[in-house]
Amino acid sequence: MAADPLVAARCTAQRLAGEPATSAQDAVRRVLAVQGQDPRGFRLAVRARTAGVAAADLDAGLTDRRSLVVSWLNRGTLHLVAAEDFWWLHALTTPQLAATSLLRLGQEGVTPELAEVGVEVVRREVAEHGSRSRDELRTAVAAAGVPTSGQALVHVLLAATLRHRLIRGPVDGGDHRMVLAEDWLGPAPDLPPREVLLARLAERYLAAHGPASPRDLATWAGLPLRDARAGLAAIETVPAGDDLVDLPGRAAPAAPPPRLLGNFDPLLHGWRSRAAVLGAHDAAVVTGGIYRSWAMVDGRPVVLWRIEGGRIRIAPFAPLPQRTRVALLADAEAVRAWLALPDRAPLVLDPA
Repeated sequence: MAADPLVAARCTAQRLAGEPATSAQDAVRRVLAVQGQDPRGFRLAVRARTAGVAAADLDAGLTDRRSLVVSWLNRGTLHLVAAEDFWWLHALTTPQLAATSLLRLGQEGVTPELAEVGVEVVRREVAEHGSRSRDELRTAVAAAGVPTSGQALVHVLLAATLRHRLIRGPVDGGDHRMVLAEDWLGPAPDLPPREVLLARLAERYLAAHGPASPRDLATWAGLPLRDARAGLAAIETVPAGDDLVDLPGRAAPAAPPPRLLGNFDPLLHGWRSRAAVLGAHDAAVVTGGIYRSWAMVDGRPVVLWRIEGGRIRIAPFAPLPQRTRVALLADAEAVRAWLALPDRAPLVLDPA
């Protein structure tokens, strides 16, 4: 069955079809901002968009080359981005988060006065020690009398990010440590005016998400619709049906191959609606804020999958043709190698 043309176009834009990226950094640059709250999830997102790349390339970008970072950006959500894109995305997408941040701190029992204390503790800790783990920051913030239970610490760290440009940079074992952006990446660059940044955002967004609408861009970036429209109006676009636009000269869409995708894959977060991708399986893949790992064939979801006891278990929505089964099991082997799962654990394909 042929892929839906819109889904095929978006998969091609995201490097899930057609020419894959040849490095972790190129894959991240193409998507611009990869959903980053789950380390395994963003690693799987990079795997699905590259060829001939190992997970070590991603880890080296985070720790050795300092070319990739994770921070709270669009919509107040953690995202993996190229280091050079952090500065302007932070400047463009985070100022409007301040009021919401203060509200959420209050809901977690952190008063404005305590929030100031917590932010200063976080800034001092990372400035004096170079990098700190989340547990180390929790201990320091709690010792200062600031609540850290529930989501309180997360929102203190978000407030520190808004104020002082906190990022997750080096990975030490399984621990993604926090640093100040200037300490890790060097001095912040001078940025052009906001209208120039909006145009840059619109062009980079369409490169990875076109065809898309102004509302899609506004939702993804967490910006007012007027900003999305202004950014798109400042660049050259072509109509792509309904209120959708795209960049001119786009390569013809390619058929996406069978692929296992992780939870929080960018293909589910780039537009107002997931309906074009997930269709009737939306509730199976996404329940509330829980995004499950899934696989697509011809641009459509066909299975859920999970890692259980070190092995990959695949649960189809319906009986699969033999050729599809073989392709998915082959990609599961690639996932196992990428994540360094034990090869002694057999892959499991459940009956539909």
